[in-house]
Amino acid sequence: MNKRDSDKKYQPDVSRFLALCGRNYGHIQRWLPEQGEVGESWQVEGDFGCLDVELLENTRYTQLVSISRHVGKGGLVPVPKVTVRIYHDAKLAEVLSSRQIYQLRPVYDYPNLRMYHRDEKYQVNAFLEELLKIDCQARLVCQS
Repeated sequence: MNKRDSDKKYQPDVSRFLALCGRNYGHIQRWLPEQGEVGESWQVEGDFGCLDVELLENTRYTQLVSISRHVGKGGLVPVPKVTVRIYHDAKLAEVLSSRQIYQLRPVYDYPNLRMYHRDEKYQVNAFLEELLKIDCQARLVCQS
């Protein structure tokens, strides 16, 4: 790669990002309760695993949930965990933070100290999509 290629400014593909957030919203709507109280938690089970979900915030048009993969006790691998803002008016679900990143920026300079990708925000939302694909027929199994 020559100097000219490395100087090109990264331009995020907004349409692609919004499509991804729309798909994530669709996955979440399959099991998100219509009425929920802040602090309420539940599990979503499918053929490929179980997700632990907690409702952190509930407003008229948005909800904030914490989603983590249920892996049992004593796992050697850190549990994947994301905080997701659900926009009901726009029908989008966007990751606001993940276990290792407190607040995602739209674009990162590259290289950077933490070695985030330039499109880290897209990558984390794509990871959420994979996390939500635990099963095409995911079901709510318990709610507290």
